[in-house]
Amino acid sequence: MTKKNLYVTTAIPYANAKPHIGNAMDYLLADIWSRHKQQLGYTARFQAGTDEHGNKIAAKAQEAGMEPQAYVDEMHVNFKRLLQAVGAGSTDFVRTTDIHHKAAVQYIWQKLQPYLYKGIYEGWYCQGCESFVADKEASDNNGICPDHNQPYQRLSEENYYFKLSAFTDKIRDAFEHRRIRIVPEFRQKELMKLLESGLQDISFTRPVKSLSWGVPVPDDTSHVMYVWMDALSNYLTVLGYPDNLDWQNYWPADVQVIGKDILRFHAAIWPAMLIALDLPLPKVLLVHGFVTVNGAKMSKTIGNVIDPFEIIEEYGQDAFRYFFSRHIPSWEDGDFTWEKFEAAYNGELANDLGNLVSRIAKMVQTYQAGVVGDVSSAEHDIQAYIDNMEALNFAAALDEAWSSVRSLNQYLEDVKPWMIAKNRDTDQEAKLHLEEVLTHSVGSLLQIADLIYPFMPQIAEAIRITFKDGVVSSEIPILFPKKDLHPAAPTVTNTEPALPAVD
Repeated sequence: MTKKNLYVTTAIPYANAKPHIGNAMDYLLADIWSRHKQQLGYTARFQAGTDEHGNKIAAKAQEAGMEPQAYVDEMHVNFKRLLQAVGAGSTDFVRTTDIHHKAAVQYIWQKLQPYLYKGIYEGWYCQGCESFVADKEASDNNGICPDHNQPYQRLSEENYYFKLSAFTDKIRDAFEHRRIRIVPEFRQKELMKLLESGLQDISFTRPVKSLSWGVPVPDDTSHVMYVWMDALSNYLTVLGYPDNLDWQNYWPADVQVIGKDILRFHAAIWPAMLIALDLPLPKVLLVHGFVTVNGAKMSKTIGNVIDPFEIIEEYGQDAFRYFFSRHIPSWEDGDFTWEKFEAAYNGELANDLGNLVSRIAKMVQTYQAGVVGDVSSAEHDIQAYIDNMEALNFAAALDEAWSSVRSLNQYLEDVKPWMIAKNRDTDQEAKLHLEEVLTHSVGSLLQIADLIYPFMPQIAEAIRITFKDGVVSSEIPILFPKKDLHPAAPTVTNTEPALPAVD
């Protein structure tokens, strides 16, 4: 049997601040896809990492009284902690200060020589973004960066340029013929519109006098590589490119997960670099939106920043994964409030699912001495779920899984096993009917566990263990204890009719 390898990547965040919800979304979406594919028998490599060069890093290190390397050695651990907290099974973590990465980037530089040249850059620059800004963009923003609320700087300096303009037609052709595609489709239309006016050559270096903390340019130590050249290369270098030939078993990436704000870099600069290197393009760029809070952009100034660690510590890993994969759209912006989160936790997780599992387990205990008998996962039609998973529309796929949860709740309400149980000792037909109902219910729960596994792996495993080998143990877990940690959150009651207590 041919080995089935897959590779999923996440954008590497800048290691000058603590992780935020956007980083968690990258990790979560990549992990959902990775787990889904592993269920189907694939071997997946999962990249994550940190971008550790640049002036902001050097400035933060200086503020902290540390050398830049010591500073990033300390900071990168926060992102490894977030990966673990989110439950993302990353197999490869890259740091742009890794010895192998730096050497590989210098190798890539040499391979790109036919497309590199020296030129004078004169124009606008945002110190906060560490990014050059086109005249039109600077004019549209009235000379002030909207993200950092700081005036753009006017620079004039000699840099090495990458001939991005030479790749406009090839990149357009690659998207038109689906050798690379963007999900969702409307993001691809945005990219194609950008290509209409042609791509412009971009700076790939900064002079050491302007940027000292970076990867030195081979044969010209007066320059260091700029962020795009350095950071984008990580998707290859983490696989061992170019010296460890195992990279060829996983490249091209099957899915690259990014936020909408860095689409043009991954859909224009990155493909151009790969074409110049004569390497295959990634198959899919999965682009997610932003998470707002009460409809407003998160801001330290406003004081509405949501800490992913806080949510996970208070409500658990799978509750976090559930809300941000179902109630935040996979492809567009979504909004978080504590009220929405607790409503989903208490209403959907505690009531719809948690209560369902405990009731079925309790009925098996009470009516059948804890023995389910010969049971296997049910085989309800899940084609809509599969289609959405393959389309990378994870929120819609989880909606489909939740319809199975609601259907099973409704099934119990309709057949009323607690009523059938009243005659089980005197009526053989009632006894057999009850066994059939409970066996069907447990089988349906096991199928639900399979469906929710990519989204909530811990809860999926808890369901499987509860009914392991067709026997319910005496200890039935409470999967989602009710919580009211934020006073403003409304009290949520179950929308399903309450099931009678088990006799």
